[in-house]
Amino acid sequence: MKVRVLVRPKAGILDPQGEAVRSALPALGFGGVQTVHVGRLIELELESADEVDAMCRRLLSNPTIEEYEWEVLS
Repeated sequence: MKVRVLVRPKAGILDPQGEAVRSALPALGFGGVQTVHVGRLIELELESADEVDAMCRRLLSNPTIEEYEWEVLS
């Protein structure tokens, strides 16, 4: 089965990559963007999704500053 994990900064956590993208967009002609958050998308092929939460907590995310969500694709 395939699992997709999305990891992003928690609300209120400084996101320097997101801020860099947000400040660059007007220079490229894209106005009106208020906030940008940059995260990571991780796709896994697994036999079972039983341990995905444990993988996310222990390796794929930093629970102190990031949140994650995951879904089974197939």
